[in-house]
Amino acid sequence: MFKAVLYTQWKWTRLPLLILALAAFALPLVSARQMTPDAEYWDAQGLLQSLEALGAFYPLLAATAGLILAAAAWAADHRGRHVYALSLPLPRWHYVLLRLGAAALLLVVPAIAMWLGALIAATVTTLPPGLHAYPTTLALRFALAGFIALTLFFAVSAGTSRTAGYVLGAIGVLVVAQIAVGLFDLKLQILETILYQIYIWPGPLEIFVGRWSLFDV
Repeated sequence: MFKAVLYTQWKWTRLPLLILALAAFALPLVSARQMTPDAEYWDAQGLLQSLEALGAFYPLLAATAGLILAAAAWAADHRGRHVYALSLPLPRWHYVLLRLGAAALLLVVPAIAMWLGALIAATVTTLPPGLHAYPTTLALRFALAGFIALTLFFAVSAGTSRTAGYVLGAIGVLVVAQIAVGLFDLKLQILETILYQIYIWPGPLEIFVGRWSLFDV
């Protein structure tokens, strides 16, 4: 049964997965282009600052992968009003786990692509003293962030479209608020408290913030 679910979800998402895998493979290589072979020890801080802008694309790509896989897992059931799922001779919770497991396994595709791209980038890049490459750590963090996004969007997508809209809208508001606090240095105590509980450990979205970089000290 799991093989059938995995195959159908692969058919539904293979084109987006290919695009995500190519983007995940290319992103570390783009980061490597920021490195200069003749950089000295005192240039390390400037190089890290130049990588911060690119670092924002890693969690964004992980969240996008989770969203696409979660939405695709339930799209056919929503169109068929869950008639097929309810007609299967297995408990509802078992069917849900099959859907989630298949989506999680497909998430490995962009994660491996990022790992391979990071390994190549780390191999061909000459780093200044004090900087090191962390291809495996970056790929594992990407996989974990993608799985968190997948489980979040999977639970949201399982409900009605209206419920999904409310939840996604609330998440969007929090993301915009977090960006606004950083850009405009806003001092709103209630908002800062909410964002702190969400984005700072042990908050559920802590993995999406902080420094994302293939190269670090």
